[in-house]
Amino acid sequence: MKKVNGHEIITLFEQWSPKRFAMEGDPVGLHIGQLNRAVENVLVTLDVNEEVIDEAIRKGATLVLAHHPPIFRPLKGIATDTPQGRMIEKCIKKDIAVYAAHTNLDVARGGVNDMLAAKLGLVDTEILESTYSEPLYKLSIFSPVTHAEAIRQALVQAGAGAIGEYTGCSFSSVGTGRFTPGADANPYIGESGTGEVVEEEKIEVVLPGSLRNQVLKAMLASHPYEEPAYDVVLLDQQADEYGLGRVGKLAEKTTLTAFAAYVKNVFGVPALRFVGHPDTPIRKVAVLGGDGNKYIGAAKRRGADVLVTGDLYYHVAHDAQAMGLAVIDPGHNIEKVMIHGVAEYMQGACTRAGYDVTFLESEIITEPFTFI
Repeated sequence: MKKVNGHEIITLFEQWSPKRFAMEGDPVGLHIGQLNRAVENVLVTLDVNEEVIDEAIRKGATLVLAHHPPIFRPLKGIATDTPQGRMIEKCIKKDIAVYAAHTNLDVARGGVNDMLAAKLGLVDTEILESTYSEPLYKLSIFSPVTHAEAIRQALVQAGAGAIGEYTGCSFSSVGTGRFTPGADANPYIGESGTGEVVEEEKIEVVLPGSLRNQVLKAMLASHPYEEPAYDVVLLDQQADEYGLGRVGKLAEKTTLTAFAAYVKNVFGVPALRFVGHPDTPIRKVAVLGGDGNKYIGAAKRRGADVLVTGDLYYHVAHDAQAMGLAVIDPGHNIEKVMIHGVAEYMQGACTRAGYDVTFLESEIITEPFTFI
């Protein structure tokens, strides 16, 4: 197994939950410290406070991977006699880096909202509100026929040619290429100053925007020509759609009261509140981790019988009631499902990559409310 640093771990994490998925203005990424130090233990947590950093110190974790950003608004200063200042000071003195993945982890496939949907037992899940569409490009490369297959394989290995559930997709056509190398050229075929005619193959593949640089690099590395001819065209078609929240179905229809009790038990909360008639039939469920006040309209449009979310405002509750949408509020802290989910996912990903690192689940209770 290979010893790794924080940068290598986060590079692997961002293949799953890239920053481009985050909502505009969301302060995701590295908050404290640096990623160029060796890491043996990573602590995964929902929130970052002084108790969590003390836990990281006890457990020998030099990287904290959090969902909620510890520095949500710009700081005007770091006073070390304040709770936040003490926390930052401890991180710096103990060489602990803190990285936050917030709405990008909400949006990512298999991320927070998928974890919540799975916890509720929802099936046939879809995105509640689309927030990001991956642009799709078509790459056309002109190659001598003798090298076409090697170039095609390099493109596929770099991630090009994937369409839905199909991989290795490409189209080829054979034609005639003509060129005259200049005096300072170093041609693979032909001689400077002499016109050349070559049988060439045009290879066409599609690729998502996120892999554009990676695919072009692979193409150039595998191409024999000094100056390969190629086109990159943006398509109207989108590669993939991502978004906040999930909508799915329960295995069986139930009532709002029974489902609310089920939600309370599944998430292990001491209490919750709900909006709607207790006997309302529930089958189609929308769920959105954190503050979902803005998404009652989206849940209603998607035909959900109930929205499970946190931090419900009084007037939004009235709006939901008026539109006939039931809402269950088990609190913001149910996002703690990401602690086990992220630790498990990243442990598996790092093991497959041959990284010698251990992911630890924070045991600190960060729910600020006490229920009586």
